[in-house]
Amino acid sequence: MIYFTSDLHYGHKAAINLSQRPFETIEEMNETLIQRWNAKVKQNDTVYILGDLSFRIPVDEANVFIRKLHGKKILIKGNHDKKYDASLFEEICDFKEINIYQQSFSLMHYPMLEWPKSRYGSIHLHGHQHNNKDYNIAMKKAGILRYDVGVDVNDFTPVSMGEILNFFKEETI
Repeated sequence: MIYFTSDLHYGHKAAINLSQRPFETIEEMNETLIQRWNAKVKQNDTVYILGDLSFRIPVDEANVFIRKLHGKKILIKGNHDKKYDASLFEEICDFKEINIYQQSFSLMHYPMLEWPKSRYGSIHLHGHQHNNKDYNIAMKKAGILRYDVGVDVNDFTPVSMGEILNFFKEETI
């Protein structure tokens, strides 16, 4: 399986209030993010992380969290990412285009107004904004193939490629 996520912000206590996350403590948030990831992602799965794994913690501490996460990880760097242990990732980049099952995806931490093949059905996946579920629905209603894969939009869990494709196929009310 292929998954996407972003903006976990391990170690970022202020993310609880700033993003209205339903956690009492930073420890609860960190542990919940690990548990929900590992409940969904298996060791052979691939997860594209669209930035901001951690914030305001030492890189060694961030690496401990990353090691606990299942799957093969590809990091598309965000504005808060550090020089993590590169051996924890299959690849680290700033932007990536992928084609899977004849569907093109443009992956970047930041939302873009236009992206490669945007006029030809390419879906842009991003994070950064810490939106709620209404954002993805509003993009779809406006006919914009842009989807926020951040944990704040997706119940603090990675979202599968199938879930994203099904989202765009479903009728919007």
